[in-house]
Amino acid sequence: MAVEQQVKANGSAKAVPAAGPVPDLPREQEITAYRDMLLIRRFEEKAGQLYGMGFIGGFCHLYIGQEAVVTGLQLASKQGDQVITTYRDHGHMLACGMDPKGVMAELTGRQGGYSRGKGGSMHMFSKEKNFYGGHGIVGASVPLGAGLAFANKYRGNDNISWCYFGDGASNQGQVYETFNMAKLWHLPVIFVIENNRYAMGTSIERSAATTDFSQRGRSFDIPGEQVDGMDVRAVAAAGKRVAAWVREGNGPYILEMLTYRYRGHSMSDPAKYRTREEVDKVREERDPIERVRVRLIERQWASEDDLKRLDARIREIVNASAEFAQNDPEPDPKELWTDIVI
Repeated sequence: MAVEQQVKANGSAKAVPAAGPVPDLPREQEITAYRDMLLIRRFEEKAGQLYGMGFIGGFCHLYIGQEAVVTGLQLASKQGDQVITTYRDHGHMLACGMDPKGVMAELTGRQGGYSRGKGGSMHMFSKEKNFYGGHGIVGASVPLGAGLAFANKYRGNDNISWCYFGDGASNQGQVYETFNMAKLWHLPVIFVIENNRYAMGTSIERSAATTDFSQRGRSFDIPGEQVDGMDVRAVAAAGKRVAAWVREGNGPYILEMLTYRYRGHSMSDPAKYRTREEVDKVREERDPIERVRVRLIERQWASEDDLKRLDARIREIVNASAEFAQNDPEPDPKELWTDIVI
């Protein structure tokens, strides 16, 4: 958990701000967080349906259960910050403001998709929204995310690279090479480890010698902390506090988000390595969307009818994206020859 630590940054010692009690979000941010998480949930549910119907091929990794992580950290980001992540990326795209129609069209391989139908689930990008993928290689987002941070430092701006990866990728060698260079050059990058406990299907207790991934940067003098990734308030608070520290020029930081995915690793994974009781317990006691819904009603910031109407509007948006994706033409074969260097 967060403790006050001393790190050397640009030749001077800077105190890492210690975490205090989790503050409540203002009403508007709480409602925004609820809407954004619900959009991700409904979108992913629809994507799962389309996959089952054969409209989406290849790999498809759903973000259901982990919505609070990217939603909370987007509340801590500012215009100009970059986001880069792994193959479980649809939620990150939507949180960055990418059009659900374009995302769904890419999932179905249509010309209206963000990569014009050539990237699919794991490889779509939006320079306009500062979203740099979607990467299918485990751990590949980490050195690339540090590269984005290097560009920020070179240009002299105060932007941050929010670099997401999972507990499985945390055991990859390229991650530690990146940690070393990021600290050596004091890069403005926040490494976000989305620890959903099972990587591709093996529990962290069976696959990792040390399971506190927030401390994986200790040998490089990179501070880190664990955060309740199922509470959007805790995520936003940690993100805002750490982002301010990183923008001051103190170098990289690790945020380990303790989260959980409700579905299998991908659509082809029956997830038999865990019990139904375990999944149900998390859903009933820690669901990130339900926790916000309860707070909104208890504080009379929204009524049950208000939230039902919001859900209906989101379902309309998601259904429209699916309708667009199923009717948008497939890319012209000539598209194979674009975006390549010979």
